Amino acid sequence: MDNFLSSSAMSINWSQVSRVLVVKLRSIGDTVLATPSLIALRRFLPEAQIDIVLEDWVAPILDGADFVDDVIIAGSGLASRAGVISELRRRHYDIAFNLHGGTTSTFLTAASGAKHRIGYDSYKYSFLYNHRLSSSSDFWKSESIHSAEQQLALVGFVGVPVDDRPRSTLPITPEAERSIEIRLAESGLRDPQSQIALIHPTSAFFTKRWPIENYASVAEYLEANGMRVVAIGSANESEILLDLTRESAAKIITFNDLKLPEITALASRSSLFIGNDSGIAHIAAAVDTPGVVIFGSSNRAHWRPWT
Repeated sequence: MDNFLSSSAMSINWSQVSRVLVVKLRSIGDTVLATPSLIALRRFLPEAQIDIVLEDWVAPILDGADFVDDVIIAGSGLASRAGVISELRRRHYDIAFNLHGGTTSTFLTAASGAKHRIGYDSYKYSFLYNHRLSSSSDFWKSESIHSAEQQLALVGFVGVPVDDRPRSTLPITPEAERSIEIRLAESGLRDPQSQIALIHPTSAFFTKRWPIENYASVAEYLEANGMRVVAIGSANESEILLDLTRESAAKIITFNDLKLPEITALASRSSLFIGNDSGIAHIAAAVDTPGVVIFGSSNRAHWRPWT
């Protein structure tokens, strides 16, 4: 946005920027929706070191990504956070973006010692940033802003080209692909040409969950139309998967122990995704799998998959 190539953008000598930090301490979906900003940075700075700080349980989702160099893992304990700060200072970043906005992310951004620290005016302790954007609506000249655009605005604010609004993208590792093919074969799905419908019937919040009997009916319809149905959840959601298999007459393959790279590979292998508003829906969209995402309490305009 040319009107935002202001003092913040013009005060950064990009020819001297070789080390970039992005802080994103959130969940799966939030991390997927940060990938457009990472892609924009990589295009603009192809030779730079671009690192990202992620929660430890989310970090594997970027295994194999060519738009980041290092994923710095932040655990939840004080000792882990102190170790992260020490590591960030050791790396001497030229510029740091806080794409999250939380207090911990703000302190990590400030503690990095980066010369240029980018955030929003609305962030708590915003005085710790020396480049502050008033709002994403001001940047895009629009009131309806998606989460991905909200993050892209911070990157564009300081001069990185973002007008094409890159889509969310995730890598698929060969190791995860092999693992999924083995798991599917062990579950009786050996034909590589099989059309898979991937169902994710769970969500972190009850208000986002479509009734399980509806998914059971959908599974029966999909199977009747020649698709093999696979349903996934976490170990803590095993009971939901069990309820689905009890409710449905379809022969449903279930997995409750897949790692994030394996989920990405399975989503890529699938012909269709159906599920609640969740991080898994964003994973499916990021590997170009057509999908139907069922929204409950969330703002669909802000949180829909970014494709």
